[in-house]
Amino acid sequence: MMKQPSIAVKESVKSTLPSGAWLVVGLLSVVGCLNYLDRIMITTMRESIMRAIPMTEAQFGLLTSSFLWVYGLLSPVAGFLADRFSRSRVIIASLFLWSIVTWLTAYSTTFESLLVTRILMGISEACYIPAALALIVDYHRKNTRSLAIGIHMAGIMIGSGLGFVGGWIAEHHHWNTPFIYLGVIGITYAGLLAFTLRDIPLKEESRMPPGSKKGLNFFSALNDLFKLRSYNLMLIAWGLLGIVAWLVVGWLPTYFQEHFKLSQAISGFYATGYFYPAALVGLLLGGYWADQWSRTNPKARIFVPVIGICIGAPCVFAASSTGHLILAIVCFVIFALTKSFIDTNMMPILCLVANPRHRATGYGILNLAACIIGGAGIYAGGLLRDAHIHLGKIYRIAALIMLVSAVLLVWVKPQPVIEEE
Repeated sequence: MMKQPSIAVKESVKSTLPSGAWLVVGLLSVVGCLNYLDRIMITTMRESIMRAIPMTEAQFGLLTSSFLWVYGLLSPVAGFLADRFSRSRVIIASLFLWSIVTWLTAYSTTFESLLVTRILMGISEACYIPAALALIVDYHRKNTRSLAIGIHMAGIMIGSGLGFVGGWIAEHHHWNTPFIYLGVIGITYAGLLAFTLRDIPLKEESRMPPGSKKGLNFFSALNDLFKLRSYNLMLIAWGLLGIVAWLVVGWLPTYFQEHFKLSQAISGFYATGYFYPAALVGLLLGGYWADQWSRTNPKARIFVPVIGICIGAPCVFAASSTGHLILAIVCFVIFALTKSFIDTNMMPILCLVANPRHRATGYGILNLAACIIGGAGIYAGGLLRDAHIHLGKIYRIAALIMLVSAVLLVWVKPQPVIEEE
């Protein structure tokens, strides 16, 4: 009877957030929005750019591909930098550098100079996501971790959704106008973060499992991560879900247009107008649910995405098999909502599996896999289309792949020592 109060006190201490924990989430959500807006908006101003700077369709496609290749390849190294050095300083430097590159993009006059800015954008932006997510989970442990990640991911999704603004401004003014404005905004915001964004206070950091940053080595970090069976299972599951996400989202407007004989405009609206708001809700719902359930079940952050996948897979299967438009829309909306459960919980799952010293590096590797597989997923969909395979069949295969990834996630086992953090 005498031990019960001490347990309650211990739980209360563990659940106490470090000072500024939610401020960090708010500050980084804005950075995440800028991160995706700066990279995405060039895809929405194709006609404006090609009128101003002569280039082929293939060259315009290379502008995005080059960014993705560089960004993905450098993500593990960028993650290591955030593990080895100050996470907040890496974030601020990344924002400052990519904002300068965004501003310089406005003054490109040839395809070659524009290509160089896209490559530099990939280099500078690669450092952000691993560092930001690692800093958020440093501040948020136990009962707020998944929701905090979900809020940040929501900022990223809003940035992606605002990409059309670049095309609108380019159409009514000049293609380089958005790059000038966003470059200046990013540089200014980096200056603000220099005074407001900090790593977790030392007194809080001392509560984390021991391990000196000074002894970190990139290759030993890779070795430590890939020795973990659960990390490899996570990586494979994340890759499979990446294939599904790119197949479904990338080809969804085409599916609506061909399967239901809709116009391009209406198909695009059905594919995005309902999809992204549902995904935004899913990020917050999946994060909140996982946090609450984790109070009583240490594997809740794993089970919530698994449940989401098991709900979403039949919906994709049903949507690709029905001839009723409303049913297909409802099914894809449910898929969008439940798919986000894995996005908001992937970093928290990594925290259950990997050494805290390797969190940013571990997520950088996941980022690399997502970039490689994302491009391969869209290309594979094109190959299957060239082979005259109906998108409905492709989507049904995607639903089965989702179930395989759910099984892999179930096999992920939290590390006992890390689980007690």
